[in-house]
Amino acid sequence: MIDYELFRKVDMRVGTVVSVKLNEKARVPSYVLTIDLGGLGTRLSSAQIVDLHKAEELVGRQVVCVANLPPKRIAGIKSEVLILGVDGDSGVVLLAPERSVGNGVRVY
Repeated sequence: MIDYELFRKVDMRVGTVVSVKLNEKARVPSYVLTIDLGGLGTRLSSAQIVDLHKAEELVGRQVVCVANLPPKRIAGIKSEVLILGVDGDSGVVLLAPERSVGNGVRVY
């Protein structure tokens, strides 16, 4: 179990997907998403969400990301944020705010 202070160190933010492309180098089908995090700028993320999500439907959608993990090289892409989701029957269901909010808003 972690304590509350440790949990508070996880910097979860809301961002808007501004572009999506298929990562041709990935072994498992994946997208490279560019996420607008407001004052934090734009960040790249590699996400294995191809099964349930079409690229064109993701653009403009808000997602919840962890913004303070170290960058990780995934199939030739420097993934800078982790997009959060849950396992659904047909694939990963993305976490998102109930209503539209500003990009970069902190989740707590």
